[in-house]
Amino acid sequence: MTAPHSVHALAPRRVSGPGLGMRLLLAQSMVLVAGGATSWVVAGLVGPPLFREHLQRAGVPDSSNEQLHVEQAYHSATAISLAVAIGVAVLAAFLVTWYVSRRLQRSVTEVSSAARAVADGCYGIRVSPPRLGEDFNALAEAFNRMALRLESVESTRRQLLGDLAHEIRTPVSVLEAYMEALEDGIETLDADTLAMLRAQTRRLARFSDDVSALSRAEGSRTSIELAWVDPEALISTAVAIAADRYAAKEVALTSHVPAGLPQLLADPIRLGQVLGNLLDNALRHTPQGGRVSVSARQRHRVLTIEVTDRGDGIPAEHLPYVFERFYRVDAARDREHGGAGIGLAIAKALVEAQQGHITATSDGPGLGSTFTITFPLHRDQR
Repeated sequence: MTAPHSVHALAPRRVSGPGLGMRLLLAQSMVLVAGGATSWVVAGLVGPPLFREHLQRAGVPDSSNEQLHVEQAYHSATAISLAVAIGVAVLAAFLVTWYVSRRLQRSVTEVSSAARAVADGCYGIRVSPPRLGEDFNALAEAFNRMALRLESVESTRRQLLGDLAHEIRTPVSVLEAYMEALEDGIETLDADTLAMLRAQTRRLARFSDDVSALSRAEGSRTSIELAWVDPEALISTAVAIAADRYAAKEVALTSHVPAGLPQLLADPIRLGQVLGNLLDNALRHTPQGGRVSVSARQRHRVLTIEVTDRGDGIPAEHLPYVFERFYRVDAARDREHGGAGIGLAIAKALVEAQQGHITATSDGPGLGSTFTITFPLHRDQR
């Protein structure tokens, strides 16, 4: 981890300059000077000839005292009018600049302070809408969304590190305990001990593979090779692969796929992996004597695949989080069953990588659950 002082050492040097209010005042002053100069030039060059022409039309002799006094009055009136107008404009510009810059400065200071807080790791901070127009309100809203996202990412990171530490600690602790027991002569290196050691090493290897698979899937590094897939054949293959595991636990596994379903443009290997993860999850949470079913149907231009079990079920408050990494509805029970809480996250990432969508529903604890995968059918679907 980089030390805090090194971050400051690499920070660019702050160059002092005029603030926002001064910049606005200078900008308006330049506009006023340009406008005043233009008005003075126009009044001095264009006004007198026009004024003199109208005097001649009115019968005032050229170069007479009347004409001289009238022109002097015109110049005086013009000078006074421009001076008053420019003075009022300068005062109005100063007041408007002071008001606007004050509101802008307050909003900019709030966002700046909030940004520094976020940089220091305080992701719960939010900024209020400045009410200075749509652009500034959009900026405040974007900042708040960024802070909320960073807060969520940080929370997930901490949970991820904690879960990683826990998942690794358990098998490592078992391995260490058995090694010490072997060194002290308490345990012998018999078949049971070897089986236990192999089980823990396989658990570590499986956990490493799951994390790697999740990283590839979520990082879009998993290669998706689209092809025309027959849903009936895909489901039949997944059911056949899982049949032995279901038979060993005495859980019934059935499939219901109507004939004539259109082929799906998807990756058969990745989609088979998704179904395998869902079937493993259903088996893990279905007691002996229970049943799990896989079904498929077409509705409008959408193909739906469902994996339904009559097992543990999912409480309503947990449903929004079941696809998060390392999330477990019942942590203790899942760890006993060997689940790392990654299978559903991998399934979600792989489905979304193929432009699909996956959801989970349940009527509550003990009432089973249903995982639904939907894929849009293409117009050229076979």
